[in-house]
Amino acid sequence: MRGWTALRCNAPPFGHSLVMPLSPSSRAQLQIHFCVVLWGFTAVLGKLITLPALPLVWWRMLIVVAVLALLPRVWRHLRAMPPRLVLAYAGIGVLVALHWLTFYGAIKLSNASVAATCMGLAPVFLAVLEPWLARKGFELRELLLGIAVLPGVALVVGGVSEEMRLGIAVGALSAFLVALFGSLNKRLVEHGEPLTVTAIELGAGTLALTLLAPAMPWLFPSQAGELLALPGTQDALLLLTLALACTLLPFALSLVALRHMSAFSAQLAINLEPVYAIALAILLLGEQHELSGLFYLGVAIVLGAVLVHPLLVRPRRLSQPELLGTAESKSVVD
Repeated sequence: MRGWTALRCNAPPFGHSLVMPLSPSSRAQLQIHFCVVLWGFTAVLGKLITLPALPLVWWRMLIVVAVLALLPRVWRHLRAMPPRLVLAYAGIGVLVALHWLTFYGAIKLSNASVAATCMGLAPVFLAVLEPWLARKGFELRELLLGIAVLPGVALVVGGVSEEMRLGIAVGALSAFLVALFGSLNKRLVEHGEPLTVTAIELGAGTLALTLLAPAMPWLFPSQAGELLALPGTQDALLLLTLALACTLLPFALSLVALRHMSAFSAQLAINLEPVYAIALAILLLGEQHELSGLFYLGVAIVLGAVLVHPLLVRPRRLSQPELLGTAESKSVVD
């Protein structure tokens, strides 16, 4: 009885939880993984939306820009930005639009798993492009990592049907564009507020796709579609989910989470995006029936290299993460 009384006296007051509150670091880890899962859904939604790649990307970008245009802080920072910097970000926005166009084109030409795997090639391209654009020496470890990925790529190509191989080529081009505009963005990252930069880039990208639309039937015939056609009810709901729940929501959450994380922890979590995307494609779309064991062996090699990448590079500081709003393959370190 004495022990029971002591236990009662030491018990927390009624209504108080026995669960210890999360530290800012632990909460940030949960938030960033939640963001990565949401980004993983972008490939699945791209497969579920019946629109061709061009109108799909155009509507996604337009919705995001329309929401950002409602924020006074975006306009305030835009007015304070030098015209040359606005033009620089606008030029990068054209690359962003082409990246999204080729990413969703790869999904339509193959499937979500193949496109997500191709995004794993972005760090390989980045290892080659960034030293050239930044005029600095090549990192031997990163180049060796890129070479190690090549057998995985060969297995991925050999593990899909012949009609999907064009999707792999388009997906690889999309990964190259990620590395290109990622490298360019890093050179300008300190000069703009993240939401404003995203608004400029996606606004310029929307305009670029509008101007490109007449040429699309010749450039990318299977994914041209009618740009201004209103999507059906199901496609409209999926587009809103893609733009709001899988673009703006994780963007906002990541801005908060990354303040409490190291660059290494953030990049390690973000590199899991293709893993989540492939798992979701298997769970929701049953894509494992379309692909062979060779494909998944190649995926393991490619994604293994991607996950090892943060272990090999020198620890670096976190930059402003505006890339998170504009790339299916994310990069948050300078």
